[in-house]
Amino acid sequence: MQPEPAEQKPVALALQGGGMHGAFTWGVLDRLLEDGRLAVEGVSATSAGAMNGAVLAYGLLQGGSDGAREALHEFWLAIARSALRYNPLRWFPWLKGSHTLGLNHSPLYAMADIALRILSPYQFNPNNLNPLREVLGTQVDFAALREHCPIQLYVCATNIETGRIRIFPPEELSIDAVLASACVPTLFQAVSIDGQYYWDGGFVGNPAIFPLIYHCHTRDVVIVHINPIVRRGVPTTAAEILNRVNEVSFNSSLMREMRAIAFVTSLIRQGKLDGKEMKEVWIHSIRSDETMAALGVSTKYNADWGFLCYLRDQGREEAGRWLEQHYDSVGQRSSIDISGEFL
Repeated sequence: MQPEPAEQKPVALALQGGGMHGAFTWGVLDRLLEDGRLAVEGVSATSAGAMNGAVLAYGLLQGGSDGAREALHEFWLAIARSALRYNPLRWFPWLKGSHTLGLNHSPLYAMADIALRILSPYQFNPNNLNPLREVLGTQVDFAALREHCPIQLYVCATNIETGRIRIFPPEELSIDAVLASACVPTLFQAVSIDGQYYWDGGFVGNPAIFPLIYHCHTRDVVIVHINPIVRRGVPTTAAEILNRVNEVSFNSSLMREMRAIAFVTSLIRQGKLDGKEMKEVWIHSIRSDETMAALGVSTKYNADWGFLCYLRDQGREEAGRWLEQHYDSVGQRSSIDISGEFL
């Protein structure tokens, strides 16, 4: 067990969603917790990010940083074991261990991809079975989190009827809230909460930054990216085009919030806004567009344990580089050029 530093820097984390690519975020969190120099004050998260956020919070509640690292490991191991029983898109034996091919070229993936464009989850899954419910239920005590959540945790979902964002605060955390945040509409039936129906939060906030600005004291927001912002070259196949459309769509809400943050920051620095009333937010970014862009679209459904560990290791490496290069910026300034990166 590594002792906690005498003084930690508080940060808020913004965790993107992206299916099984969320194992990259697992690696980032594992490395940050292992380092021990940052204290997580709040988390805003979507989809797979919401699962990571809930498990992180419960692990912190149960056993601090070490407990959180163990909880994240056990959660992703449970995902891999569940996939062995339920996931029809699991890797063929002859593809196992290849992290970049994905299942794009297999007959199984091609047939499933076509089927999902013809049949809805109300047709191919009328009983509304969701293996993620079982995994979350065994890994996280949501009643305990609602009562004693150790961080400010906010989970984002999309209200289907209004198209508006719904943010679930710590006191409203539940399995349904997390499943709503991760409800890909082509795979799962809409999640009903208090008479309202929800889809994946990535459509309107991937992740939402504003809850961290409103509810956390820290100015530092560390965004952990899953969807590549930059992908070189023009996609030409149907799968490549749809994948890039998905990436652009799921990054668009983040881009809009970054534009607003850059605008407010500019006004504060020009003295046109009172910096005491409107705090300047310092943005940090942990991402590897190169790693994520190299992965086939179908790998978002690949829950093979070896692949998840590969992504975890990539996340750990990227977080390690960020700590080495930008730790000193925390508490002082943004470590990225917001305008250059996002606008």
